Parts: sequence; structure tokens; C-alpha cells
Amino acid sequence: MTHLWVRAEQRPHEERVGLTPEGAAELIAAGMTVTVEQSRSRAIPIDGYAAAGCSIAPENAWPDAPRDAIIFGLKELPEDGAPLSHRHIMFGHAFKGQHSGRALLDRFAAGGGALYDIEYLVDGDGRRVAAFGYWAGFAGAAIALKSWAAQQSGGICPPVAAYSGKDAMLADLARDLGGQASPTAIIIGALGRVGTGAADLCALMGIDPTRWDMAETASGGPFPEILAHDVFLNCIFARPGTPVFVPKSALGSDRALSVVGDIACDPDSDYNPAPIYDAPTDWTAPAVRVHDAPPMDVMAIDNLPSLLPVESSRDFAAQLLPSLKTLGNLDAGVWKRAETTFRDAMRELNT
Repeated sequence: MTHLWVRAEQRPHEERVGLTPEGAAELIAAGMTVTVEQSRSRAIPIDGYAAAGCSIAPENAWPDAPRDAIIFGLKELPEDGAPLSHRHIMFGHAFKGQHSGRALLDRFAAGGGALYDIEYLVDGDGRRVAAFGYWAGFAGAAIALKSWAAQQSGGICPPVAAYSGKDAMLADLARDLGGQASPTAIIIGALGRVGTGAADLCALMGIDPTRWDMAETASGGPFPEILAHDVFLNCIFARPGTPVFVPKSALGSDRALSVVGDIACDPDSDYNPAPIYDAPTDWTAPAVRVHDAPPMDVMAIDNLPSLLPVESSRDFAAQLLPSLKTLGNLDAGVWKRAETTFRDAMRELNT
């Protein structure tokens, strides 16, 4: 019997979850065992999981879960170096040249476990079966605009916290932007999930952004048009061949651009398209100033959907549930493709 173990997230400010009580009930009805850990931060209460028939485990008990349990979480595990013997479903951030990814893969090598990276859960056409992209774009555009508003007042974006819903986020942003002329904005990756969310947020705030995608960036750059906008929202995930959109030379140039919202946020990658910063920002300090005169702030929070934890969790969980229902057959479909990606990365690790 397939056993799915939903772990508590251990990262600060992470309230999302990849399975709802309703989804858990469907898995149980299909013959699966579902264990859900208690959590002090999860946006969806534990009572619903218990009512759905899930077993309830203590918070962070997954290292002692049965060996055949599949551990399901979202963000990174504690960096304690412990070998990983289970199969894990999570965002590993280890397959695109990330320098921190080597340590994670070493832990799987030591423990004999496997990683089904959520970013690489794809259908037969290579399209991701589930993503938080829309809400990442929506929230990322909001915090980038908050950063711009703070900059106009001579400051830098103040700390942020999870919102009760998108209406609360929109009201907060409207207060920040009130009384100021709207900034110009450009979105790259506008046709994808992330870009769509960013564009929708901009539209709700009365901003009509310039929308670019693959056709507009096929030349490989440079892209002076980006520097002519006040705010640049990067919605393209770093991968081999991704152009550099904002080079370091742009910092001292004649430009209108003063805020980069790197929503895709992969500064640890060799393919970072905005190499003017080298580490994610966070909820305590959402933006970092990388140049003073004229100012340039970078917003690069890497768990943006957590700012809207209930909406983003329910959306993601609904997308992923059909694939979770096939966990009983790991030798085919989305899970086999994900395991192949993992095994290929492990082979490269040893060459």
C-alpha cells in the first residue's frame, strides 16, 4: 500500500502545503495511507486532515517514518547533513547548477533515497503538472511595486507578512501607491504562469505593463528597453541559454529602471539573468539596494506564494492531486520521468 507522509515545513514564514484535506480524502478512498504531521505554521488546520481519515504524526517526525513512506513537503529540509534514506517529493533546487544543490544530492547518495523534484514533475510533453507560478507572479509583482513605492519616499521596502487573502494584499499595495504616478513596468516571461500572475496584479493596480516572452528575447540581448522602464519583473526561470537581462554594467548606466523584481529568483544558478545580486531577499528585508545613485533595489524572495498561503496551497494541490493518485506506479509516467532526472543528476555528481 502506498504511504504518503506530508511533513511540516521547517522554513520560517512557510505556511503552504501541497495537499488539502479534500485531496487527502480522495487518496485514502483510492487505497493509499496518508500521514500528516502537525504543524505550528500550516495555513490549513490539522483538524481537516484528521476528519479526512489521515494519521496524524508529531511535527518533524518524518526522519523516523517507515522506510517505504514517500515524504512530501515543499521547501528545503534542515541543512544538518543527515543522509536521506526516503523518497522525497519537494523543491530540491539541485539540478540547474545551484552551488547548494551538491550538498543535497550528496545526502541522497549517502542515504540511498531519491528526489522527485516538484519542478521536474512533467507530463509527456515536458510541461509541469503543478506549479505555484501564478501566485508567485501575483505576489512578486506586488512586493516589487511596494519596493518601488518605498523608494519614491526615500526608503526601502519594509518587512512583509502573510496576507489573509489577495484582497488584503491589494488594499495594502493601494495604500502604498496612493498619491503617486504609476510606474512603468516590463514583464519578461509574460505568457507563462508566473508572468500571467504578475500581469494580473499590475492590471488590478491600474498598470499596463510591457509584456515580453521568447520572441522578444530571442536575440540574446542586450536589452536597453528594460532599462527604460521603472520596474522589471523577471518571470523566466534560469536555465542554460537564458539571456542576461540586467548586467552589472546597467547599475551605473543612464536608466529609468530602479527596481528589479526577480520573481523566478535563482541567484545561486550559473544562469542568473540578473547578476546584480547574489542571494535571495526575505520577508524581513524584501529588497536589497545594490546601487545608490541612481538607486537600484532588487526584490528576490524565493517563497513568494507563501504570502498568500491558502489560495496558493489550494491551487497547487488541485493541480498536483491527479499525479499523486498515480504514486502506486512509480515506474511510469510523471514519477518515472522525475526519477530519471534525479538519476541523471546523480551520475553527473560522480563524474
